[in-house]
Order: sequence, then C-alpha cells, then structure tokens
Amino acid sequence: MFDIKWIRDNSEAFDKALARRGYKTSAENLIALDDARRSHVTKLQEAQERRNAASKEIGKAMAAKDEAKAQALKDEVAGIKSFIQDGEATERELNAALEDAMAVIPNLPLEDVPQGEDEADNVELRIVGEKPTFQFNHPPKEHFELEGAESGLDFTTAAKLSGSRFVLLKGQIARLERAIGQFMIDLHTQEHGYMEVSPPLLVHDTALFGTGQLPKFEEDLFKTNGDHYLIPTAEVPLTNMAAGEILPEEALPMRVTALTYCFRSEAGSAGRDTRGMLRQHQFMKCELVSVTKPDDSLDELERMLGCAETVLKKLGLHYRVMTLCTGDMGFGARKTYDIEVWLPGQDTYREISSCSVCGDFQARRMNARYRPEGSKQLGHVHTLNGSGVAVGRALIAVLENYQNADGSITVPDVLRPYMNGLETIG
Repeated sequence: MFDIKWIRDNSEAFDKALARRGYKTSAENLIALDDARRSHVTKLQEAQERRNAASKEIGKAMAAKDEAKAQALKDEVAGIKSFIQDGEATERELNAALEDAMAVIPNLPLEDVPQGEDEADNVELRIVGEKPTFQFNHPPKEHFELEGAESGLDFTTAAKLSGSRFVLLKGQIARLERAIGQFMIDLHTQEHGYMEVSPPLLVHDTALFGTGQLPKFEEDLFKTNGDHYLIPTAEVPLTNMAAGEILPEEALPMRVTALTYCFRSEAGSAGRDTRGMLRQHQFMKCELVSVTKPDDSLDELERMLGCAETVLKKLGLHYRVMTLCTGDMGFGARKTYDIEVWLPGQDTYREISSCSVCGDFQARRMNARYRPEGSKQLGHVHTLNGSGVAVGRALIAVLENYQNADGSITVPDVLRPYMNGLETIG
C-alpha cells in the first residue's frame, strides 16, 4: 500500500518503477481519484460551515421577529443537512474507490533488481557445493520412484481421503519429515536468534490484506464457511504480530520463526508438477519473519538469506541462489532471492526458499509503526519474510540426493539425532 501524498510528489518515479513490473496503472489515475475525493470533501466542509453560520442567523432572525427570514434560513439548513447526509455516503464511496485501486498495486522494485518478464530472466548470484555423484549406472530416480521411500509415500490413500495434490506419509518417511522440520526450527532459534512462535493456522481477512494476499490473490486461498482463511504461509500471522502496534526502537529487529502447515489452492498450477509431492495443497514450512528499522532492512535481507542457506549447507545439499527479476517477484516484495536446490531425479534446480524485503509496503497496509528513540514522530517499520526452508521440498531433496543403488536412502548426519541414530531408510 502506498501513500497518495508520496505518489503525488513522486509521480514520475512511481510510474517508472511500476512500468518495470509491467503494471499498467499510472499515478495520474490515482491522483484523479484522489482529486475527486478531495473536491468532494471540500464541498462537504463548506456545506458544514454554511450550516453552522445559517443556524446562528436563524437565532438572530428570530430575535428580530423576522419570521420570513427565519423560515427561509431553516429551509436552507434542512437542504444543507440533506446534502451532507448524502455527501457523507458519497465520501465513503470515493474513499473506497481510491483504497481499492491502491490495494491491488504491487510493491515497487529496488533499483538493483534485474529487469525481466519471468523466471527465465532471473540472475544467478552464486552456486554452492557440487552436484552429487552416485555409485550406480542407472539415472538417479525421483523421490516417488525410490524403493526405500515407496511404502512411506502413499498418494493413493491420500487421494481417497482428500483428492489430488495430497500425500500421506508413513513410517520412517513421516519421521524424516518431522526430523527435518525440528532440525530447522532448532537451528533458527538456537543459532540464528529467532524466537519460536506457534501461531493460529486460521486468520481473518484483515491479516491477509496486511501481508498482501488479499484482495488480489483470493483464489489461491482456502476459505472456511465462516470468516476465516487457512494460512498460505506462516508469514501471515507472524508479520501481523506487529499490526496496529507502535514498537519501541529498542524492540527492533523483531525476528520470529514458526514451523507450520500451510495451505494453498494452487489455482494457477493446473497440470504442473502433478506427480510426487513437489506441489501440494498442504505442506509444512519453516518460516522466518523480521521486522526492522528502515535503515536496517537491506542488511537484514542478506542475513535472512544466510540463515536459510545454512539449512542446506548443514544438510549437505547442492544449491544456487537466484536474484529474481522484476516480472517474477512476489506482489509485496521490493527484492527477492530464491534458493534453488538441486534435485538429481529431475536433473534440475527447484525453488526451496524465497527471501524478500518488503520495505514499508506491508507495514502501511497493517499500520505497523515504531517510535524512533528521542523523536516524537512515528515511522513505519520494514518487514521481511523468507522460507527457512520448505520442509516438503527439503524432504524431496534429501530422498533424491541421498539415494543409494538399492533404492534406500542414507540419512544425513545432521538429522540422525532426530531419527534416534538411524543411518539408512529402506
């Protein structure tokens, strides 16, 4: 969400930045809506001033026993009152029109974000580690083809229970998923300084508006029969912890993490990744959220990226870091790094984490502010979010990268304490 005053003062820069994202709305359109609203508010104020003045004149006319003038003034006041009542409804409509137009405009990219239309234009920042080599002659298998994992990945029963894009994990595979999640949350709380939070998985629409999922992306969400939505990511409840708050400067940065299930309709993914568990309606993710002072947010983005990378380094997984181009960034982001893990079964890299800085975009939508030390002026905080990382995709990566000739899976060293010392699955 943007400040219309800032748009008025920086209309050329606003249009230029939006054009980089391929967005059509211009500052001129928004200013026109604001002009209509301002003009109407001025008329209402003038009408209220005239009503107050006429009310005083009625008293004077009555005192002078000028009944004709008094009656004329009363008729005028009645007309003004009717105009004000109708005008207040119009004012609400004009306010809503401007707010609705502003609510669907994406965040403005930072100047160093690469220009591009889609993922093909993303820029490789670095590659970490090497692709694994295998002691067998056949091509590496995908996770759902591995004999050692087959009994633990039950897509048939899941489809019977819930339909497509669900999986039922069993036995040591279920335990391995739990181990990966516990390893991540322990790493981020014990080594990276995040506070663990166990948030609600159901939220109101105001929380989703605050982080930018609503109103534009409602089709991607699961809504209950009441007024709740299932969270698509723990970013929603974690970031909204600051909603409506005025945080003291010494409370920043606020760093929180949560290991939760997430729920997405995958409305725009028909036909994509239908085999296996790469793209699911329900999945587990370890989320990282930071709330910072404006001057600290870019450094915090690099720190958050490092925290997410540490997960893959400790798991011994080969990956690359990509800087997303303007056309591939999320709605609320100003800059985003994707971590893409190597999946030998697919012979390609797949995204396992996104780390984004949002500036004050979300903070304005949720009215999250802070009080700078020694200042009477309040400022909006900056927010950041990142996957630290997606547990389901990390599970896929472990299964495929640690597969053996007989289809069994070697358990990475860092996970063995969470698996009661188990070294091999299958």
